[in-house]
Amino acid sequence: MLDPEGNTTKRSLELLGYNNVNQVRVGKKIFLEIDGSSKEQVIEDVDKMCRKLLANPVIHNYEIRVD
Repeated sequence: MLDPEGNTTKRSLELLGYNNVNQVRVGKKIFLEIDGSSKEQVIEDVDKMCRKLLANPVIHNYEIRVD
């Protein structure tokens, strides 16, 4: 997975002398509270939201969890 921000952060840490860092991943979490008639419908709706607005498929992966 491409993570340009993580790679830049890793290089910056190395410049500061932290050479023991093997990998840096920078991420973002979005929490939604949604009313829905079923778990399946909520997952379908959130997937559409991600594809249309919340995630850029070029640089983001997303995972949907329903509690």
